[in-house]
Amino acid sequence: MNTADQYLKAVFLVQQIEEGPASTGALADRLGVSPASVNEMVGKLADRDLLVHEKYKGATLTDAGETRARDALATYCVLERFLANVLEVEDYRGEAGQLEAVIDETVADRLDMIIEREPDCPNCFDAEADACSHLVEELGEVEASD
Repeated sequence: MNTADQYLKAVFLVQQIEEGPASTGALADRLGVSPASVNEMVGKLADRDLLVHEKYKGATLTDAGETRARDALATYCVLERFLANVLEVEDYRGEAGQLEAVIDETVADRLDMIIEREPDCPNCFDAEADACSHLVEELGEVEASD
């Protein structure tokens, strides 16, 4: 997944939280970058017809942008699930966030064959909690039974 895909994923999630266009400030906070960096990338993504940006309103994904964002989110979910369930990494979210920028589609597809991903992925992702709701439930059940 490349940086553009990370931005598209962030726009997708912030749109869900804000129930409308994703503001530059919210994107900067979510991505941990400066508002200037967000403005620059949003401009590039708009030039590629992946989102529409209205000054003072925010960014809204186009159909093509939403498709890429959903694919990026699914890849992130695959990483989370693989790290949590297969490798039993304690900080699976942090590790998934680090890896999502460098993993390619082939690796994500192969990891997806190893794990048991929910059929509704990435719709199972809770934008406000910034977590897969199924994975949280599974790990909560496991922790409760220990």
